[in-house]
Amino acid sequence: APAPPADQVHAAAGQARAMRADGVVGFGGGSSMDIAKLVALLASPGCTQPLDDMFGVGNVRAARLPLVQVPTTAGTGSEVTPIAIITTAPGTKQGVVSPQLLPDLAVLDGELTASLPPHVAAATGIDAMVHAIEAYTSHRLKNPLSDLLAREALSLLGANIAAVCAAGEGQPAGAEARGAMLLGSCYAGLAFANAPVAAVHALAYPLGSTFHVPHGLSNSLMLPHVLDFNARSEQATSLYAELAPIVCSRQLGECAASAAVAAGAFVDHFARLPAELGLPTTLREVGVAEADIGSLAANAMLQTRLLPNNPREVHLDDAERIYRAAL
Repeated sequence: APAPPADQVHAAAGQARAMRADGVVGFGGGSSMDIAKLVALLASPGCTQPLDDMFGVGNVRAARLPLVQVPTTAGTGSEVTPIAIITTAPGTKQGVVSPQLLPDLAVLDGELTASLPPHVAAATGIDAMVHAIEAYTSHRLKNPLSDLLAREALSLLGANIAAVCAAGEGQPAGAEARGAMLLGSCYAGLAFANAPVAAVHALAYPLGSTFHVPHGLSNSLMLPHVLDFNARSEQATSLYAELAPIVCSRQLGECAASAAVAAGAFVDHFARLPAELGLPTTLREVGVAEADIGSLAANAMLQTRLLPNNPREVHLDDAERIYRAAL
């Protein structure tokens, strides 16, 4: 789903305060778990800090209630990240980033994802793959631990996403693959909690806040075009080449490929994957028109928490070209 609006957070926190809740359980996808994080803060006894003062990195001063997170989608990794994203105005998403948002316990049960329709499993799975890719290529804070988590996440996700989507809703044949997807999503969440995401997310956010496109699908729509943009830089080409054997070893074959060839195969793989999984592949399919590109690009450039993490600098005209390529 798109990032939840702030009024939903305030309503849930009000209910928690009214019932004198002594703990919070987030059960659902990323939006549900993000709301749970903020409710655990806002409903904590003695919390006087307003939500508006929490936005940004490291601005939370309040203690929180005990928090347990139980994901029912294999996508956001929100159960292990110190981040909550909400919609604060039309076209605008803001994030709270703080260690206080990390849960006391995260419960992973692949059976809880069995009711996901294939198109939702596909979109949330690609979302998780974006987390792994952007963590691995992050310009800031990339480190050996985040690299290890990102590579293992991409391996689990890449090997199982097609099986999960082919198995269909509620099919037991996909149980093992669903568990692997959920673990891969968790690893990807841990990876980007340490090495933050970048331009795919920055350009995806305005699609969710303006056109109400679900977050996973927004990332899926932007991923191929941001990869193509980034691959024209030496840094990204080298990193994509390192990841390529994980998801497209068959295309690369036994022979050693140059970094450019391997990176090209990596970009091509993710250009084909959404269509292979039955997802929309153009912005027009979700209601975006040529006339919207200027405002989308302007909103994307406001994502100053994310854009500095990209392996290639993104300017306003770059964002416009990327959106136009995705149209």
